[in-house]
Amino acid sequence: MTKADLIEEVSRVVEMTRKESEVIVEAIFDSIVRSLRSGDKIEIRGFGSFRTRQRQPRIGRNPKTGARVEVPAKKIPYFKPSKELKDVVNNSATPGSVAPGGAPGPGGTPPDTPPSPAPEQVPNPQ
Repeated sequence: MTKADLIEEVSRVVEMTRKESEVIVEAIFDSIVRSLRSGDKIEIRGFGSFRTRQRQPRIGRNPKTGARVEVPAKKIPYFKPSKELKDVVNNSATPGSVAPGGAPGPGGTPPDTPPSPAPEQVPNPQ
């Protein structure tokens, strides 16, 4: 999904113009970037958390020439998905499964639906 796709989806779901949706999406991204630049951690329950990690300076190599290159220390953005997001992603391969919150769970059956009876066991005549 691209940023344009995300803006289109927001526009469709909240029934706003594309321009209004673009302002909302840009505001969210800008807020995340501003927080990361100031060293804050962003935590979105049920989705994950964003933070920065410090990389130590190191000696690298230029792949073309093989020459040694000093790579300076730097901060990199890091995203850690929540357990809920991991579960939704891993269970989405199952037909009929939907996000948590009372919707169908793994296997596509709602959580409060009793399991279906087991098929009859037919002996294998050998």
